[in-house]
Amino acid sequence: MRIAGYGLLIGIAVGAVALAVDFPQASAQRTNPAPRTVSAERAPPADQLIALPFEASDGKQQITIVDPRTRVIAVYQVDKVTGSLALRSVRNVHWDLLMEEYNTSHGSPTPRDIRALAEQR
Repeated sequence: MRIAGYGLLIGIAVGAVALAVDFPQASAQRTNPAPRTVSAERAPPADQLIALPFEASDGKQQITIVDPRTRVIAVYQVDKVTGSLALRSVRNVHWDLLMEEYNTSHGSPTPRDIRALAEQR
């Protein structure tokens, strides 16, 4: 269940980055780009951080910070009792977003693996 929570959190964060930043086309072969659903007046400026809170089913609180300018996502876990903040993951999603299609049930590939796959195209 915890893995599903992390997957959902990363999916939400990647979606937020995609909506907040106007990415160049990853490939000239892309014919049907997804329509933007966030209006310009509702989208945060590209130079501002985006914070996405999430409470997991086990009661732990997580915060995802998205930097649209650098395309980096950081995931923190907050201890509700002590208030301590622990960094759990940081990832540059540049290469992730260049992929047109990828799905796995055996865990996530590393950013290096994704970059290698993207460069093979």
